[in-house]
Amino acid sequence: MSVTTQGRIGGMFERLRAERRTALIPFVTAGDPTPGVTVPLMHRMVAAGADLIELGVPFSDPIADGPVIQRATERALEAGVRLRDVLDMVRAFRAEDSQTPVVLMGYLNPIEIMQPDVFAAEAASAGVDGVLIVDVPPEEAAFIADPLRAQGLDLVYLLAPTSDAERIERIAEVASGFVYYVAVKGVTGAGNLDIDGVGAKLAEIRERIVLPVGVGFGIKDGISAASVARVADAVIVGSAIVGRIEALVETPNGIPDAVGGFLAELRGAIDGADAS
Repeated sequence: MSVTTQGRIGGMFERLRAERRTALIPFVTAGDPTPGVTVPLMHRMVAAGADLIELGVPFSDPIADGPVIQRATERALEAGVRLRDVLDMVRAFRAEDSQTPVVLMGYLNPIEIMQPDVFAAEAASAGVDGVLIVDVPPEEAAFIADPLRAQGLDLVYLLAPTSDAERIERIAEVASGFVYYVAVKGVTGAGNLDIDGVGAKLAEIRERIVLPVGVGFGIKDGISAASVARVADAVIVGSAIVGRIEALVETPNGIPDAVGGFLAELRGAIDGADAS
């Protein structure tokens, strides 16, 4: 049985389920290309139809990110963005938006440096709703899962095409909020979607996990987003957004509208799939 919490993430999925709608979850790297872009961009994404925002914490040695997101991380690090800065961005976002869930995606090292108990308390205080830590296996998660749970924060986990029944059940024991199914093998931005294969794997996952299942990796346009919406609880889009940010590094003021326009296109495609 999956762990459940009663925070903004659970409330968002409950509302969308009642409306028979699929969540749209965009990913951006905090501080890319400059720290001042992130909070306005978050608000613009919500205005364009984002239901939850996944905010990447810059880290020097990513293992799950493809070249597009790696370059975004490098830009953010060069701009001096660290974990505490990301928490400050969430806090600033919360000054105007108290409803949209925010999940931090990153790696363990910055959290260990801050210390798990301190991180959990400060993340909750800033208005974070959940955390996805790529390099913490479920077998070793208690040291971070317990402080997060004590603060009412969800611990989101990745599942892959190679995840077997035992692995899915192990993750079900510690995950909360939702689970993130990686639709293609490899790093972010790689591969093409096999939607029939995704649907079959999601059926297997749902036999063992009661949480909503979001699908990411390989979603690049309205067509792929609509296809995923027909089988998933959430459509997660990262590299396609970050690539648009990269194209506007020299003119960052144009980033919110460019990303917002793309997300509006995805939102329309997803809503069309939900209505069909």
